[in-house]
Parts: sequence; structure tokens; C-alpha cells
Amino acid sequence: MITPLTEEAIDTAVTERLARRPWPVTRIKTDVEVSFEFFPTSTHAGADNLSDCARALDQLEPSFFSVTYGAGGSTKDRTNDTVANVRASTSSDVAAHLTCIAATKDETHGVLDSYRESGIHRVVALRGDPPDGADQTTSGYVDAAELVEGIRGRADGSIFDISVAAYPETHPKAASRAKDIDNLKRKLDAGADRAITQFFFNTDEYFRFTDDCRSAGISAPIIPGIMPITNFERVSGFASRCGTTIPPWMPELFGGLDKAPEIHSLIAATVAAEQCRQLSEHGVRQFHFYTMNKPELSLAVCRTLGLRPATVSVQATAAS
Repeated sequence: MITPLTEEAIDTAVTERLARRPWPVTRIKTDVEVSFEFFPTSTHAGADNLSDCARALDQLEPSFFSVTYGAGGSTKDRTNDTVANVRASTSSDVAAHLTCIAATKDETHGVLDSYRESGIHRVVALRGDPPDGADQTTSGYVDAAELVEGIRGRADGSIFDISVAAYPETHPKAASRAKDIDNLKRKLDAGADRAITQFFFNTDEYFRFTDDCRSAGISAPIIPGIMPITNFERVSGFASRCGTTIPPWMPELFGGLDKAPEIHSLIAATVAAEQCRQLSEHGVRQFHFYTMNKPELSLAVCRTLGLRPATVSVQATAAS
């Protein structure tokens, strides 16, 4: 005969089971800062959608939005238009990407002048990739460290807030991990305010990277870049080009969900939220989200981090 459990025994069993759950086991902390990245669109519909996306995320009072810059400045005009649209649509600061590859110093400074005149004082300084068939000009900045130094050397250099890129799994073109970290240190020593990492999925890689950076004398903030998976095939392509490792369990997890967008979104939000939870439990309080111009997943993950908009209104669903 099976002896029924007492209420006390049941309560103890439930408590033990809940304690084994990965999260949440502690109160959600609210001292979190977030920022969001967009890319320029090529159609009027895409621009309208991006404005909706920015307004939805603006409810979270982010530190800033950032707008990407195409290879060799190939989307310069669209980047400027997007920056203007995001500023007009939101109350948050906007950071414009700036690359120096395939551009003279005068051309690069001309872009900075246009940003300053438009009231843009945040930039993400990058070397960038040259457009197809183009080479680095001999009269331009060689790399991001030189670009940062050039910005700070201007008469108005102190007004700019500068972010630079970091690579937890090492830049694919770096000679070694040590040299890649040394290059990051050069950028920060030149005057950058912080580093924002390339997206990653293995949080241990981020922690090893930041430990190595601190050992190398880097003290500036290193903000993790988070990529909620809006499209697994597309993100896998990005990962192969930038050296990000796709965990072996991930293809199976997202496989076969092309025609099940609701399930895909639920899984994607869970994966990104768990990654942020792990980072948060180790003291990370700043997060940068690569939104792919879609707000829903980033909004969901930010809610798990304790950020809640005053009103919940999400209209943007796709980008062009």
C-alpha cells in the first residue's frame, strides 16, 4: 500500500523541483541598460516598418539605437536617412556607424561633419569591409584604431561618444586571439568609450574573452551583442562570415520550423532569454540587441530582464 504524501512533503518536493529550474530563481533585477541595432532599408514600406520598430523599442528607454553602414559606405545615404527617421520617431539617442575602408580621411571627416550638423554625437567606429572590387585607399584611415584616434584628434572630437567592435571568438581575419585583443586595446586606448561584441551563442566564450581582455589591461565596458534568431538560415550565414560558432544543438532545435513562425518565435525568445539570464547572473547589466529590424523578440527578451514599457504596442512585423 502506497502511503500518501503529507502536504509538508509535497511542499518540500515542489520547492526542491523549482530550485532546480534554470530560472527564474531570484528576483528579476531592473538595473539593466539596453541598446538596439537597425539596418537601413531600401523601400518606403521598409522605412515605415523600421519607424514602427523603433517606436516599439523606444518604450524601453534604451541607451541608444545604432544604424549600420554598408561595405565601404555603400549605404551612406540610406544610413543617414535612417538615422534621421529613427531620431524623428523616438526620444532616444542614435549612434551612426562609420567605416573608414575605401574612403579618404577628408571623406570620412565629411561624414562626421554631417553627423555633427544633424545633432548626432554617437558613432560606432569600424574599419569595415570594402565593396566588391574596391581596395583600401592610401589616403584614408587604415583601421578602426586610427579612425578613433582621428575622431578624437578633431577640434570637435570630444563631443563624440565612440563605440567599437569586439569579437569574443576572435575576428576571422585576425592573426591570433592575442593580436585581436591587442587590436581592441588599441581602439580603446585611442579614445573609444566602450566595445560592443559581435553576436555569440556560447556565454562561456564571452566570459573567457572578457577575462582575457581584463588581463590585457582593458578596463572599458565590453557590452555583449545579442542576436535573437528571427531567421535561423540567415543568422547561420552571418555566423559563418564573422566567426561565430553555432552550437551543435541549434540546427536541430530550429529545423523544420520555416512554416511554423509562432513556434520558431517562442523557441528563439527562449534561447535568447536563457543566454541573457546566464550573462545577467554573472553581473552583466548592459546588452546590445541586433534586432534585424523586428522588435518582438527583443521586447520579449528585455521583459525577462526586467524591462517593461509603459504600454505594450508592437506593430512592426517585417523589414524590406
